[in-house]
Amino acid sequence: MKITLLEPLGIPAEVLAQYASKLEAAGHTFVSYDAKTTDVAELIARTGDSDIAVIANNPYPAAVVEAAPNLKMLNVAFTGIDHVALDACKAKDVMVCNAAGYSTQCVAELALGLAVGCLRFMPTCDQVVRTGGTSLGLRGREIGGRTVGIVGTGAIGTMTAKLFQAFGAKVIAYSRTVRPEVQAMGVEYVSLEELMERSDIVSIHTPNNAETKGLISKELIAKMKPTAIFLNTARGAIVDNAALAEALNEGKISAAGIDVFDMEPPIPADYPLMNAKNTVLAPHVAFLTDESMLRRAEIVFQNLDAYLAGSPENVCKL
Repeated sequence: MKITLLEPLGIPAEVLAQYASKLEAAGHTFVSYDAKTTDVAELIARTGDSDIAVIANNPYPAAVVEAAPNLKMLNVAFTGIDHVALDACKAKDVMVCNAAGYSTQCVAELALGLAVGCLRFMPTCDQVVRTGGTSLGLRGREIGGRTVGIVGTGAIGTMTAKLFQAFGAKVIAYSRTVRPEVQAMGVEYVSLEELMERSDIVSIHTPNNAETKGLISKELIAKMKPTAIFLNTARGAIVDNAALAEALNEGKISAAGIDVFDMEPPIPADYPLMNAKNTVLAPHVAFLTDESMLRRAEIVFQNLDAYLAGSPENVCKL
């Protein structure tokens, strides 16, 4: 089979070569590209007559799927698959597999980092030191003793809950599925409305799909405490970000730590959160660490091996 990696995986060249040589030794053709592209014509050309295409988090639109005559499997080196034309894949019977689990630790850690950044005014502290200032007006708050609301208790949400508990927080959660193992950690499941009302820190960890798009509405944001902090390391489309920016600017909530937006960075200068008060913003880096890139590659190539052996893994429901 012809297998094409359409964009870099962020791993050393020698590691990629080891994976490629194993596939080639088994009689397959492996082609890789060392630069990202979002150009549809270029994606069509790169995919060409591939049987399997490997992508990461850049869009893979319907036009590309429809133009690929031999495409049988799309191997997504990412947890979320909302950037893939799933209807087109389903119509052409293209299997979609993802790399679930590779970013659990690093996303949870960034959520904690954003929380600390908000509570301790870290961006402001940095600027104050560089401009000869003092600690005046920078008395922060602690995570310990606060109530943290986790929206979505999949692997990442659960890990985030554990880390917040390690900091001494009480954790409550809302999720479509109540998990006994999460309850066993001492996490209380509540309604989404109650979570928004009770939490000192709200952290979002759901996938972006038809059920969750716009889940965190203006009405729900209005239920938050004026001292509360909002964190999003999941997907921008889950939140009404204009309403979030409005709540920040009007002092209806205290601060926000945001790694995901309604588009991929670069973010337009007039985007609401770019001009909102008390924000710590990151350019979609929660998944991006040295360790996670190696874990991701391992999962991606295991997906290939499993598919080629006739026992596919990490198959996504279309």
